[in-house]
Amino acid sequence: MRVVVSECLRGVPCRFDGGSKLDAAVCELCSRPGVEPIGVCPERAAGLPVPRLPAELLGERVLLSDGTDVTEEFEHGAASCLSSARCDASAPWDARGGLPPLAILKAKSPSCGSGVIYDGTHTHTLAEGDGVFARLLRREGVCVVSEDMVESCKPSVEHPVAIVLGTGLGHLAALVKPVRRIDYHDIEGFPRDARPVRGHSFEATIGTIDGVPVVVYPGRIHLYQGYSAEEVTALVRHAHRLGCRDIFFACATGAVPGNAHVGLGILTDQVNLTGQNPLAGSNLRDVETPFVGMTDAYTPYLRTLARGVADDLGITVEEGVFAGVMGPCFETPAEVAMLRGMDVSYTGFSTALEVILAHALGMNVLGMTLASNESGDPKMSHQSVLEAAERHADDFERLVRGVLRLL
Repeated sequence: MRVVVSECLRGVPCRFDGGSKLDAAVCELCSRPGVEPIGVCPERAAGLPVPRLPAELLGERVLLSDGTDVTEEFEHGAASCLSSARCDASAPWDARGGLPPLAILKAKSPSCGSGVIYDGTHTHTLAEGDGVFARLLRREGVCVVSEDMVESCKPSVEHPVAIVLGTGLGHLAALVKPVRRIDYHDIEGFPRDARPVRGHSFEATIGTIDGVPVVVYPGRIHLYQGYSAEEVTALVRHAHRLGCRDIFFACATGAVPGNAHVGLGILTDQVNLTGQNPLAGSNLRDVETPFVGMTDAYTPYLRTLARGVADDLGITVEEGVFAGVMGPCFETPAEVAMLRGMDVSYTGFSTALEVILAHALGMNVLGMTLASNESGDPKMSHQSVLEAAERHADDFERLVRGVLRLL
């Protein structure tokens, strides 16, 4: 997986003050097997001296602290770095113009800042926006993040990765080198009378997978069993209280014909059709506000890593929008037609409410699915879901382990 990286984050002294902003998490990611970092510095590519006066974006113009306009130089440097980052037409991700899928760029910089930059007043005041190079990469379809995102997603003993598994996917729990086990019924908010459906287990395992700290939840409960939105999201709240900042949701789904195929998929967005919401009512413990924006609820950085891992390992995956429904009956032909018209790729009985709460709690979310059948298939059954999960178990395991190793 090729990754564009700001040189200063890897210790190259190319910043305006003649120094660098060495970031350990970024350097560690770049050293992972299979990761090919492409170092860039738009300012240096533009021929600007080091050291130099600091620059900030004021509207569309880049100005030095003495008022000198260096917009042309910054644009030239950005274009030069974009050209050097392109890969040959036979490389993965050539559908994105031959560019790597991910860029990790220095936060707040007028070239590389993503999402927030200094506002041009040279008073250390921040404003929403992207730097010149970051803006160029986004237009090309590249996922752009700062070093802050890499650090936020890095697992540790204090911040393990939570993994919630769906029907037939609980075998991944067997990979955990256990330190502690927790009965679901000892988790606050989880119903004491709940019993797992076939393909689920109600014992969480805290430990490691390939040395990465994890908490694995090999099963869940569902709205269709009569439980509330608060109860079906109890595992998310538990993971958050354990210190988890990243949470992976895996679920069995139906693939909407014409929009997705049977097999593994990465979730990019969702439509909540359950009629329920874990933020409704008075249950707002640990959540600052119920009025949560749901843009990028499935964290683009994690989605991009998962896609890169799949490509590198030769695992066939698709990407698409997920629709969460109440269940337990499967879709009618009319419902399938509705979902197809809504550009939905996958539909299932879980995950949507869990993602809402995880996003509201500020967690980084990765959604993965096994589409075990086509939506509306009259031969669909719970048994067929379990059989499909078994057929794809190896690829699913390799995908999860690959993402964990990158983090």
